[in-house]
Formats: sequence, structure tokens, C-alpha cells
Amino acid sequence: MSVFSLLSRLLRKYVFTVEFLLFFVLIVFLYHSLFYSKPIWRVIFPAPDRKLENNPIAKNQIPIHHEDVFPPGQSGGVAWELQKGPAAVYALQGRRPHMEDRFNIVTDLEQTGTSIFGIFDGHGGEFAAEFTEKTLFKYLMIRIISAALDEQTANFTQMITEEVHRVDTQLIEAAKANSDISGTTALFAILKGDILTVANVGDSRGVICDKNGRAVPLSYDHKPYNVKERLRIKAVGGFISFNGVWRVAGVLATSRALGDYPLKDTKMVVSDPDILTFNLRFLQPYFLVLASDGLWDVFTNQEVVDFVRDRLHEPLFGAKSLVLQAYYRGSLDNISVLIVNLSEGGISRYASKQS
Repeated sequence: MSVFSLLSRLLRKYVFTVEFLLFFVLIVFLYHSLFYSKPIWRVIFPAPDRKLENNPIAKNQIPIHHEDVFPPGQSGGVAWELQKGPAAVYALQGRRPHMEDRFNIVTDLEQTGTSIFGIFDGHGGEFAAEFTEKTLFKYLMIRIISAALDEQTANFTQMITEEVHRVDTQLIEAAKANSDISGTTALFAILKGDILTVANVGDSRGVICDKNGRAVPLSYDHKPYNVKERLRIKAVGGFISFNGVWRVAGVLATSRALGDYPLKDTKMVVSDPDILTFNLRFLQPYFLVLASDGLWDVFTNQEVVDFVRDRLHEPLFGAKSLVLQAYYRGSLDNISVLIVNLSEGGISRYASKQS
């Protein structure tokens, strides 16, 4: 028997069969689904109108600047930037198919001496992050202005807790009405005088550079593997499992979030914020950084502080340089970095106020 005849017989027996053709089609389908299609949950639950044109708070959309920051042949997706006074933010879509991060900056709100800075890292779609950014900032501003008009001292801890839960309730109602299962983290800071109040829901993270150049955490990640979070999830009948990273019910990599109503109904995921207060007269900080986990996946807290400290003189206080460096280090997520410069001429604005 010739080699050609033998090869022909083997092809007819093992390759040109119905089973092999079905297997080949299945492999092609799976490859296409994993690398070139939208996530299956976005097909089953299409996102609602992302522009929120019918939402009255859409009028408060902050101005953002779009630009191409990559040379020809490379693509990092859309890039947004914003600077207001001593605060600046740079956000990059990066290697994700969609940009789901949102941010906002409000400085010296209505001359109350209060500023608000926030980062919102969406997942499963952009609706939750966009809704939360607009709605939460609106409610916080109303509460702060009302307290100022009544000449009262705002209780930020109580205010933040109430408004985060209020926004989460409204978000879940809107999401259910539109069959949208997206969710978002919320990391925001309120600065008034020498007091900094930081609230966190999820795994975005904040750090501050103290007078000695050390990174001081402003928040702690809400991860399913944390003992406190794991026990809470187990207490309501939930579970966590490892799928690349530890996930709630094998799905969500953060144990607290706004939105995510399929997991919120079972109470496996909650929106309770952790709130920390800092006296800046004691820390005498140079700057603070709020960022989505696309940064923290490739940078440690101290690396971020060291990097930014050498670049505060740059436009956006080094936020753009930091985001691009995270991208070049291989971050696979959207990357958003918000920096608040708390120094002048290399000296902390709070240095002379130390008691």
C-alpha cells in the first residue's frame, strides 16, 4: 500500500466524519465567543440607554476630553481627562472591550469649602457606574449645601451611609426595569478644611503620601477571600469559589458593590460603605490618589506614591503618566487615576498647621 493510499484511508476514517466536523465547528464557535464576541450576559440582558438622556441628573455630566494617546498600530481605547484646581484625573479604556470606569471632581462646592472626589469602577456594563456617579454626587452635594445653609456641621459618616444605600436602592430599581445586571464600586473622598473623609464600596483603592513620603492606605479592598467578607457571605447561605481569582458565587470578584441585583437580592453582595476619617494636620500629606483596580493590579501602594511624587510637576500631576505606565506593565482592566495635589512648592499645605 502506497503512502498516499494509507493517508487517504486515515483521512476518511478519522477526519472526514460527522463527529470530527461537529467537534471542529464547536471549537471555532467557542474561540469566536471567547475572543471576539460580547459577553453572553450582555447578549441576554442588553444594556439600557447608556446616555441616560431621560435622567434629569444627566445635565450634570462633567466635561471630558477624548484623545488618542497611542502611536499608530497600538490601541488603548478611549482616554478621558479632567482637571479642576488641585485635582486631576486620567482614565483609559485599556485592553477591555468597553470603558466602564467613571469619575467626578467637585471643588469648593458653592463656596462651602468642601470638595468631593470620586472613582467608580463598573462591571458587567457601564450603566451602574454612570448612574451612581451622577446620582450619588448630586445627593451628596444637596446634603452638604443644605447643612451649610442651616449653619450645621455635616455628619459625613451618617450622610454617606444614608446616600449610598439610597442610590443603591434606586439603581437596583432602574436596573431591574431595564434587565441590567451591571454593578459598580464606589470610592470617594470628601475634603473639608483639615479633615478628609473617605468612603469605599468595592475594590477600588485610595492612598495618601504622608510627610515622610510613605503610602498611607485610605481604604481597604472588599475581596471575597477576606475573612470578614467570607464569613458574612457564608452567613447568608452564599459561597465563594476560585475562578482565576476568588469570586462571590463564582461570579463577582468584589464582595461589595452598588447594583448587581441578582447577587444583591440574596444579600451575598452588599453596598455597605467602609468610612475612614483622617486629620491632615497630623499626616501633612503631599497628595492623595484614588484609582480603580486596573492600577492596583500592577502597582503596590508605595510604588504609586513614589511614582507620583516625582511627577507632581507634570500636567494632571502625573496621573496620565501613571495610567500609561500601568497599561505598559500589562494591566488588563480599565485604568482610572485621580490625584489631588495637597502641596505647594514641594511643601504640604498642612505643614504649617501642625499643632
